[in-house]
Amino acid sequence: MAGQKLSPRQKMINLMYLVFIAMLALTMSKKVLTSFGRVYEDLKTSVKLTKEKNNDLLGILGQKAQEQPQKYGEKFKDAQKVNEATLAFHQYMSDFQEELLKKSKQDPNNPDYESLDKGYILDELFFRGDKYNKKGEEFVNKINEYRETLLEFAKKYGDEEMIKRIKYRFNTDPIKEGASKISWLHYYFEDFPLIASLTNMARLENNALLSENELLSSMLQGQLMSDVSMKNYQAIVLLDKSAFFPTEKVTGKIILGRFDNTLQFEKATLNGKEVPKEKLQHGQVLIEMPAGNPGDKTLKGELVFKEGDSLVKLPFEYAYSVIPMPNSAVISADKMNVLYKGVDNPLSISVPGIPDNKIKVTAPGIRKIKNGKYIINVTNYPGRTVDIVVTWTLPNGQTKRDKKTFRVKNIPTPLGAISGQTARARLPKRNVEIGTVSAVLPDFDFDVKIKVVAFDFKAPGQPTIHVVGNRLNERAKSALRRVKRGQTVQIYGIKTKLVGNDKYKLKEATPVIIEITN
Repeated sequence: MAGQKLSPRQKMINLMYLVFIAMLALTMSKKVLTSFGRVYEDLKTSVKLTKEKNNDLLGILGQKAQEQPQKYGEKFKDAQKVNEATLAFHQYMSDFQEELLKKSKQDPNNPDYESLDKGYILDELFFRGDKYNKKGEEFVNKINEYRETLLEFAKKYGDEEMIKRIKYRFNTDPIKEGASKISWLHYYFEDFPLIASLTNMARLENNALLSENELLSSMLQGQLMSDVSMKNYQAIVLLDKSAFFPTEKVTGKIILGRFDNTLQFEKATLNGKEVPKEKLQHGQVLIEMPAGNPGDKTLKGELVFKEGDSLVKLPFEYAYSVIPMPNSAVISADKMNVLYKGVDNPLSISVPGIPDNKIKVTAPGIRKIKNGKYIINVTNYPGRTVDIVVTWTLPNGQTKRDKKTFRVKNIPTPLGAISGQTARARLPKRNVEIGTVSAVLPDFDFDVKIKVVAFDFKAPGQPTIHVVGNRLNERAKSALRRVKRGQTVQIYGIKTKLVGNDKYKLKEATPVIIEITN
């Protein structure tokens, strides 16, 4: 056949046939490019939708981190790191795609896919022979860095399958082709139509958002599954109060951490005895038994319930105390064993075993701020001691009374200071000239603020200068300028005022002697 001489007519038929095949191939090529474009658009749409879902998951984790920081605080911080890495990777890929479209003279928002049939633009950016250009190395490094970030958190929150998926989605190992290997970047991006390469980049974007979604879902669902597992709950003993009198009954209940009033116990034991069925109600074990003699007591036992086809046993143990009837009140100063004038002195006052609404406290200048907490101000109290009287009512209606006596003292003498130095200071002349004179109470437990309102300034061989305020006036500065190095100046007669309480008169602050260093 090949050696036969063809007629002109047959030659024309063959030529037309070749032209027809070429035209058909050209038409198919354009259709393929358009198909790639549609896949590219679908991937970009998927990226957008998955990004919105991830934002929702991140918002849920953030809300739960606020509500339950111990459970979700660390997970939310890790989720933010995953999200930050994913958004950076997504932005890099999106920016790169937009750059390629602009280099191809295409509108990034409305590209003509049939015109993106050449790959030389990307080849020039990525490759230098069988090596990578700088942009190619950067591209592969971005994928590798992002993969390692995902794997760090997948090992913490995911499973083996998730780890395998991440490694597969972002694998950049060389590809085996016949007897040799070709680099990943050459294999997937060299000599391809540009639309195919853009689609591959969009696929990487989509994989990133999908991987982030899986990780965030695992963080959230993993904790939720842990929360709802009955085996992870502990029995909690809730007594009506922490201490009981010998004549009282110990009352309270035992519940699970996640209370469910539909829960039915198979049985419960308490101190070696089975609890009667009528005491097992609405997911609770009701407790009612004699308190016994004063001393430390323990409630021990276990709750038994069904989970699926098996029985789950939850042991519990709770310590409480039975105390004698009180004959005295407990009164303590929160900061010291005296009461100071000029300040609000905090007090904690309670009677063991007696509710706060059954306790009455009386003393000059005392006021209640909340249960068990009081403030007493003895600024205008004339005596050196003050009695705090506590009256309370016992459960049987009997009234008891007790009192404690506290000493009343003035605020200690403040220490004069300049530039933070007290008593004897060494300062340059300039620091004294611009320095602020202050008064401090270094060993005083109350947070009080003292304002210096006046002081006297004395330089060697010069008359004393009275200063109003807390800085040297012009006369004092003039006198200071005549002081030589090594000489001393004095600040004394320091008048002070207690900020927020003008009526209380503080003692003069101690003087400051300053050696001039230059």
